[in-house]
Amino acid sequence: MKVLNCIGDFCPIPLLYSKAEAQTLKPGESFMLVTDHSCVLESIQDYYLDRNYELKIAEVLNGVWEVTISRKC
Repeated sequence: MKVLNCIGDFCPIPLLYSKAEAQTLKPGESFMLVTDHSCVLESIQDYYLDRNYELKIAEVLNGVWEVTISRKC
């Protein structure tokens, strides 16, 4: 699984990276975005809410999140 390391990146940079990567996914494929900014979580959730993707979000350290973005079949 590809990992986009967006530690230290402010909005909208992680969202732009994720949009570009999401366009390359085939159904059933996924990638992970790692961020340390809560505003990125909001942007990602807002963007993917009504699209054909599934999100899984885990706070792996205090203030660090792993967001797995999967294209639905």
